[in-house]
Amino acid sequence: MRESLASFLDDWERRGDDPAVAQRSGVRVVRWSYSELRSLAFQFARELETRRIEKGDRVLICAPSGAEWVAAFFGCLVRGVIVVPLDLESTREFVARVQLQVEAKLMLAGRGRRSLAPNVPVVFLEDLARTVGLYDGSPRSFVPGTPTDIAEIIFTSGTTAEPKGVCITHANVLANLEPLEREIHKYLKWERPFHPLRFLNLLPLSHVFGQFMGVFAPQLLGGEVLFQDSMNPTEIILTVRKHRASVIAAVPRVLDSLRHKIERDHAAAGQTDRFNANLIAADGQHFLRRWWRFRRVHRQFGWKFWAFVSGGAALSADTEVFWRRLGFVVVQGYGMTETAALVSLNHPFKIGRGSIGKTLPGQEVRLSESGEILVRGTNVSPGYWRGGLVPLTNEEGWLKTGDVGERDAQGNLYFRSRSKDVIVTASGMNIYPEDLEAALNSQPEVRESAVIGVESHHGPEPSAILIMSRPDADATAAVKRANQGLNQYQQIRRWRVWPEADFPRTPTRKVRKRELVEWIKQRAAVTPDQPGGYSEIKSPQPASSFILEQIARVSGESAAHADPAANLATDLKLDSMGRVELLSALEDHYQIDIDEAAFTEATTLAEVEKLVREGGTESTERVYPRWSLRWPVTWIRTLASYLLLLPLTRLMSRVRVAGRERISDERGPLLFVSNHVAMVDQSLILAALPARFRAKLAIAMEGEKLWGWRHPRKGAGLITRLAGLIEYVLVVALFNVFPLPQKSGFRRSFGFAGELMDRGYSVLVFPEGKRTRDGQMQSFMEGIGLLTKQLGVKVVPVRIEGLYELKRQRRYFARPGEVRVTVGEPLGFSTSEDPAMVTRTLEERVSSLESR
Repeated sequence: MRESLASFLDDWERRGDDPAVAQRSGVRVVRWSYSELRSLAFQFARELETRRIEKGDRVLICAPSGAEWVAAFFGCLVRGVIVVPLDLESTREFVARVQLQVEAKLMLAGRGRRSLAPNVPVVFLEDLARTVGLYDGSPRSFVPGTPTDIAEIIFTSGTTAEPKGVCITHANVLANLEPLEREIHKYLKWERPFHPLRFLNLLPLSHVFGQFMGVFAPQLLGGEVLFQDSMNPTEIILTVRKHRASVIAAVPRVLDSLRHKIERDHAAAGQTDRFNANLIAADGQHFLRRWWRFRRVHRQFGWKFWAFVSGGAALSADTEVFWRRLGFVVVQGYGMTETAALVSLNHPFKIGRGSIGKTLPGQEVRLSESGEILVRGTNVSPGYWRGGLVPLTNEEGWLKTGDVGERDAQGNLYFRSRSKDVIVTASGMNIYPEDLEAALNSQPEVRESAVIGVESHHGPEPSAILIMSRPDADATAAVKRANQGLNQYQQIRRWRVWPEADFPRTPTRKVRKRELVEWIKQRAAVTPDQPGGYSEIKSPQPASSFILEQIARVSGESAAHADPAANLATDLKLDSMGRVELLSALEDHYQIDIDEAAFTEATTLAEVEKLVREGGTESTERVYPRWSLRWPVTWIRTLASYLLLLPLTRLMSRVRVAGRERISDERGPLLFVSNHVAMVDQSLILAALPARFRAKLAIAMEGEKLWGWRHPRKGAGLITRLAGLIEYVLVVALFNVFPLPQKSGFRRSFGFAGELMDRGYSVLVFPEGKRTRDGQMQSFMEGIGLLTKQLGVKVVPVRIEGLYELKRQRRYFARPGEVRVTVGEPLGFSTSEDPAMVTRTLEERVSSLESR
């Protein structure tokens, strides 16, 4: 029986070097073991002790999810300090209002955050390990808290209402964890062949359900948590397959976006009809038959992936059925901040279809006369924070959730709607917005919808706000078709077309319907009724405020009043790397895939807006040569290098190497950057490097040329195609090259470079992009600055001299010392540095290198 949440640290000690957390850092993946996390937690507790932050004091955390967040959380717990987690999207005003209430003595923030608490010391969470590195990481002198101690205060906010801080005690969380731990214990023997289970957590740790799935539940299985900021469906699937994740924990909208990606993939392959027929045929089939029927989708995610855990909002029945028919498990939980994340949870092997599960042991749930869900139990928060506790239950201990539900004979709970969202018509009929939204979202013209109640001369009635799949989509036809599947009292007679590419949302991706109501009030004028009693407002389609904000962030130029015809380059000051950053931000925010080639060709703000509105299209997948990193290719490359390439290079060039001692103490992967003279540059650098780097070096090559060898132009003859394929295989196998394009496809190539470094490979890049034509070094392409920033490793400048003269004279053998390779001092750059400045610095360092 656990007395406090700090008891998890004892489990961490037993698990030692087992992997606990993996997180992205740029394009790299950093892993933390249980023992490393434990030490960091106790080191941070010592930092709190040094700052005289005592039991009952408060600490704000407003930073990205990751290992440091988890360690800081537990460091506060063992010190008895109360954690106050805040959403990354919290405004300066909101943080200030929270600080007025909690009077925190320290704030842990993500680097670059501007919404800092006034007059509060700040520690940047990314620097936590360096900040506390000198402290002892042992648990001495720390006393765990009691079950009734407050562990954290989680603020639920509206933009107008005063923030409400929900106090969560150790007992609240443990009340939900203990029955889960008992149930998991029954299945641990079946988990061993699949150990370690990896959870991809896409939920924010600032929310209690995100903590449940990203901090506590995986530890009960000794599993590993993967943290990822990107919500792009392609990136999610790549992460799941690459890291062999077993479970995705996410809000329902992520499951929706992944579903849409699978459907787009089949549409692009012309297999929509066949795919839909298989979905219908899979209904009621045994799990193994469904798995086999959709084995291609399972291969796409990786063979180890099997389950989604959805929470934070209601998952649509259509999406749940979709994933189940594909042969995946969908586990839904229901709860709220006031109930420490959970009230009910589906058993992964005993799921009631459409249900949000059965009530967890130790809790009571009943439905009021109006159908509202009432909860009572140890998991219910003792109250709101107002300088002390303000109770949130009634005299009998019941918490009114504000949600309307139903229960079946087996005890399964079903979510119907938020009670405040239920529309009660003048005739007394209850209309649940979720039912209408499901009907609208099934129409091909509608990408997403939100239904709210409005007052009319007939009384309250539903009004739909629509985001269309295309700018020219017919909203009237979509609404009429949706109405055909609804009862008479549910009919939608009013609708609007939302002017932006997405609705305003909370950090857990719920639609902020209050803002939609305000938007409608500001546009009270309604066009004359159309035939059939339909009415609609046609609003102008300005650029999304989010797009304008991101352009301003990337370019540093204000875009608040940009014209739709504004040119991205000349008017909005976006260079090629700025486009890459903007593209990533848009994909993550809207959870769509945008064709990078199409985005590169877009020249105006209106064209960018159109790409986003159309929901994105899957870009042509570029194949990266992972086969060259496996046996027997690695052995063949090593043998060819030492028996053929290196002897031949030394015979022909007799290269003189200077500065090799500058990297004699370096052990980790490095990024080498060099000027580009001739085709043999990589051979010269290979010969100049110490053996430990030579054995594991990957070389970036012009992507368009490499892909051109693998995929010749249409109409190419058999001999041309065969010659290109042979050239591709030989170059990749013997030199371990990978594509780094000059036009589009940067992000995937940067990601592959990060994957190479995660495997222990150093990377060689020629930032000029092309070989010199006159012997003079050309300007470096700006992508090298962004790549350096995202890789987060030391950069070694390299300079090749004397080779151009041989090339100009068409000589193939050099005199001793005529060709020189100089290795410079390794350079370190912080992740906050401007990529353009990094590029200029690297260019200057390579240019200034001279052989001695």
